[in-house]
Amino acid sequence: MTLIDRVEVELVDVPAMHPFRWRDGLPGSEPALQGGVLKITTRDGVVGRASTPRGVIAKDLVERRVRADLIGQNALHREWLWHRMWELDRIEEFPLYFLGLVDIALWDIAGQLAGLPVHSLLGTYRTEIPAYASTVTYSSVDEYLDVADQCLERGFRAIKLHAWGDVRRDALLCRRLREHVGDEVELMYDGSAGFDLPDAIQLGKVLTDLDFRWYEEPMREFNITSHRWLAERVGVPLLVGETSDGAHFNTADFIQAGTATYVRTSSGLKGGITGALRIAHLAESFGLRAEVHGMGLPNQHLCMAIPNTTYYEALVWGNPIITDDAVDKTGTLHAPTGPGLATSECSR
Repeated sequence: MTLIDRVEVELVDVPAMHPFRWRDGLPGSEPALQGGVLKITTRDGVVGRASTPRGVIAKDLVERRVRADLIGQNALHREWLWHRMWELDRIEEFPLYFLGLVDIALWDIAGQLAGLPVHSLLGTYRTEIPAYASTVTYSSVDEYLDVADQCLERGFRAIKLHAWGDVRRDALLCRRLREHVGDEVELMYDGSAGFDLPDAIQLGKVLTDLDFRWYEEPMREFNITSHRWLAERVGVPLLVGETSDGAHFNTADFIQAGTATYVRTSSGLKGGITGALRIAHLAESFGLRAEVHGMGLPNQHLCMAIPNTTYYEALVWGNPIITDDAVDKTGTLHAPTGPGLATSECSR
C-alpha cells in the first residue's frame, strides 16, 4: 500500500568542500557539517528520499511538526500534502530549504512505484540541456579570465559571474570578460543582493551595453517596487524571485509589477518539485522563462520537464576548476534514467 508508515531524518556527515567565497560581505563554503536525508517509507517498503545540508534542523522539524501529519497518509496524494506543508508553515515558519523536502521525497516514491524517472512523471520535454558555468567569487580580474578559459575548455558555452559586489570593480570585470570571450559566449551576472537601487542601475546599464543575457538578484527581494524601478531604467533582462519567501504567490507579484523577463524556480527554495512547476507554468503563461536554480538531481529532473528554462546551473569553484560531474565534456546535462530520483546522497 502507498500509506506512509515511517518518517525520519537520517543524519549524515558531509565533508567540507574545497574552500571558496561569495561576494564581499558574505561567507562562502562551509566546513564539514551534519547533513540529513529525509526518508518517507510506505507500508509496502518503498522509501522516498530528499537530502538537505541542514540535518539537525530538518530532524527537529520532522519530529516536532511534520511526522504526525504524514503517518497514515497516502504517499501519492502529493497535492494535498503539499498544501498541508504550507498550512504547517503558518505556525512554524519553515526555512525555505526545508519547505519542499517532503514533496521531493513523495515524488521519489511515485517514480519508484511507476518504475520511471521523475521527469517522465512530470512530462519530459527534453532529454538533454546545456549547462552554464556559475562561478564563485575569485580574487582578481585575471583569475576570472583564467577560470573563464577553463570553463570554455570544459565545454561550457555560457558563464555566470558571482563577483565582488562593488559596482565599479564588477563593471570592469564584466567589460574585461566580454572582451576576453567575445560575443558568441553568453554571459550572465548574479549580484547576490549586494546593491541598493542607485548602484543596481549603474551596473545594469553596463550589463545592457555588454549584452548580458540576464541580471540576477541585484538587490534584496523584499521590495518589489524597487525592482520595477530598476526594470524601467535598464535594458538588460532581470531574473528575479530566487530567495523571496512565498514561492509562486510572491513570484506572481514580481511578474504583475513588470519586473521580470526571467524568474527563478527550484526544488530547494520554492516548495519542492510541485512548487517549482507552479512557478514554471505561471511564467510560461506570461511568455517568460523560469530558470532552475542550483544543482542536484531534483533540479536535473526539473530541467528536463520545464519547457521555458534555458540552462542547467553548474557551480564552478576552485582553480583549477571543479564542477558538477553530471555535466559532460560538451557542457551538456543528460536526463536521469533511473526510477524516481535515483539517489540517496546528501547534496550541498
